[in-house]
Amino acid sequence: MNKVIKLIKNRSDIGAGTRGSDLGIDAIEVAAINQNSNYFNSFEFEDVKTHNESIYNRNKSSFAKRIEHVLEQCTRVSSSVKENLESNYFPIVLSGDHSSALGTISGIKAAYPDKNIGIFWIDAHADLHSPYTSPSGNIHGMPIAAALAEDNLSSRNTNDVTSETKQHWDNMKNIGLKGPKIRPENLIYFGVRDTEEEEDRQIEKLQIKNYRVEEVRYRGLKKCVDEALAQLSHCGIIYISFDVDSMDCDTISYGTGTPVPKGFDQYEIIAIINQIIENKKVVCIEFVEVNPLLDTKGNKMAETAFEVLEAITVTLQSIEN
Repeated sequence: MNKVIKLIKNRSDIGAGTRGSDLGIDAIEVAAINQNSNYFNSFEFEDVKTHNESIYNRNKSSFAKRIEHVLEQCTRVSSSVKENLESNYFPIVLSGDHSSALGTISGIKAAYPDKNIGIFWIDAHADLHSPYTSPSGNIHGMPIAAALAEDNLSSRNTNDVTSETKQHWDNMKNIGLKGPKIRPENLIYFGVRDTEEEEDRQIEKLQIKNYRVEEVRYRGLKKCVDEALAQLSHCGIIYISFDVDSMDCDTISYGTGTPVPKGFDQYEIIAIINQIIENKKVVCIEFVEVNPLLDTKGNKMAETAFEVLEAITVTLQSIEN
């Protein structure tokens, strides 16, 4: 692999509804230490400045909580990813909540403005809400909508968004470069199984492919990933976003902000990510939503996330771009 791996640590959880995912990176590092692994001493790393103290501020918008600070955080992540890609690094982004993915995608697009970005979104959730549709106001449910520059204003359940929130949201859609960062046909879901009506309507309207867990197991993992890669064959680069809630909470752990049963196991996740990496188009991978404060099995979710991280890193290092 020509590019040098660099770890980007983004300890931010201000886009989530439950506190604690900002501790996820440290929990993964503890898991590595307990396994006598030298992983985190083997790569260069960069800490992204956070705005976690904003959780003490009063929310100005119930439909997009702390949006002004999430905007700032995603802008920081975007700058970090862009600079590292331009410096010929391969960023592995370790983040708290999933709102950070907007920053990562925006940074990739800023570094490769003329390329189509293919997205593998491995997650229990579609993250297609906007401030106009979100039932919770938590922005970790909105990064894909922002990356697509989709407001879903046709929804029957439209929130009364303030002009200030609207301006922040418009700014989020224009991080890095103005306009959409990705196209719906270049986005593929793996494991999405917990959505609201507004998101279902968008998935159908935009014709976004979702490989459900049961489909992957019935048709075969390799076949499904091959099919997905064929759909993205026109994309010059690929980004993989791995939310640990894509895994089954009952068999793995509830150590994530929004656990959902009937998900993948870690071996399926490793196989999916490795097969995508072997395509040689992947330029960035992100791990999100480990929350040790919610883990009822000690540090199990972080240990499992590290198992995935270590395995896919071996594959990355074996691939020559």
